[in-house]
Amino acid sequence: MQVSRTVSALPGVTGVIVAMATPLNLELAGNMGLAPEEVPSPEQLLIAVRAEDDAALTAAVAAVDAALAERERSAGTADAVRHRTIGAGLDELPPDASALAIVSVPGQYAVAEAADAIAAGRSVLIFSDGVPVEHEVALKRAARDAGVLVMGPDCGTAIVSGVALGFANVVRPGPVGLVAASGTGAQQVSCLLDMAGVGVSHVLGVGGRDLSEAVGGLATLDALAALDADPATERVLLVSKPPAPSVEESVSAAAAELSVPVRSAVLSPETPDLTAAVEALLTDMGMDVPTWPSRPGPVESSVPGATLKGLYSGGTLADEAMLIAAPALGDIRSNTPLRPELDLGTDLSASGHVVIDFGDDALTVGRAHPMIDPTLRLEAIAALAASDEPAVLLLDVVLGYGADPDPAGALVPALHAARARKQLPVVVALVGTEADPQGWSRQADALAAAGAVVFASNAAATRHALRLLGVAP
Repeated sequence: MQVSRTVSALPGVTGVIVAMATPLNLELAGNMGLAPEEVPSPEQLLIAVRAEDDAALTAAVAAVDAALAERERSAGTADAVRHRTIGAGLDELPPDASALAIVSVPGQYAVAEAADAIAAGRSVLIFSDGVPVEHEVALKRAARDAGVLVMGPDCGTAIVSGVALGFANVVRPGPVGLVAASGTGAQQVSCLLDMAGVGVSHVLGVGGRDLSEAVGGLATLDALAALDADPATERVLLVSKPPAPSVEESVSAAAAELSVPVRSAVLSPETPDLTAAVEALLTDMGMDVPTWPSRPGPVESSVPGATLKGLYSGGTLADEAMLIAAPALGDIRSNTPLRPELDLGTDLSASGHVVIDFGDDALTVGRAHPMIDPTLRLEAIAALAASDEPAVLLLDVVLGYGADPDPAGALVPALHAARARKQLPVVVALVGTEADPQGWSRQADALAAAGAVVFASNAAATRHALRLLGVAP
């Protein structure tokens, strides 16, 4: 994505895509008029460039080559020994050289790699999605037998002993351990704790299906036990969507037996607010609840007849926005709806109240997560600006390791262009910390200068959007 963005800015270049040749990316290339004559296989790199003349085309291709070579050099991998499997790599390491393996390959290959790590006595973070649920259960049972932990599949966020893995933020060390079946939910909670002056000991992701009936909370129970045994952890917060009833019962029973207190931040119609869960935890700890950072935007009145358009990169943040907004707005359509009958299907430009999770698996097959590649969301903002429908735009921007090094840099031109075409109030939930590489204040100031109202709390951002719609939050 970064290579595509760099090359597309060159003079005379009118279109470029540098991505794996997955069906979704081939479709995107076709929509751009860059479909290859011969269909490549998904594991091949697709490089397609359209330019105004031969000179611009030659310069663009040379720039692609140079950018790819530089990425390899800067990553320090040009002369690195490459292993085709985790097992092969572990065979060359002493038994105590690494306690954790990370698997980030297509789902059909992830199970074998994770099994090798477990067999070698390593805990494993499975970033990959698309792993069948029966294989997830088998891996987690094998991990329990081996005395290690499986985080995932589809685990995008973890912090282990201060080391950020996947999409994670730079947060101060502290006494609160998180067990999370939600990546962006864990990021929101850990960042608010950091802003309150409270750090985290570990953030152990368990995968979005772990609390389902099929998986039975296997990793959640193991993660709770691990945090209970950790001397740096004094309190535990469980972040998730509602678990299956039988799983909730078993997790609650296990939590009651621990020596550390456990509080839940479970998103549901009854408890729709992660910020409130953090504030309750702070109260438990005898701490004052701070005023969460924000940046005011232009003074804007409510938009008559407007609809809510939530364009999200984080699935849990999108869910939270819908849970907060639905009582005031009624039905909200989504690709990840609160009720099945509200499913958008493939019509991401539908009218009415809409919240889209651009990080949903169906929209990330073969392409980078929207925290890395904002292309689809930028296209949606442009389409909204071109429509006649009055709207309030609600966005999340998630900072930290793994995310776009300057997300405001991509959003600001799109917001300026959109607001130049129509009255479009913009509200942003900016999830991050001052210590993140992008810097919370730097990003907030840039977004506010583009006309957005910025909040550190997604719940606060959603309620402000409702006020702009003229309804009581």
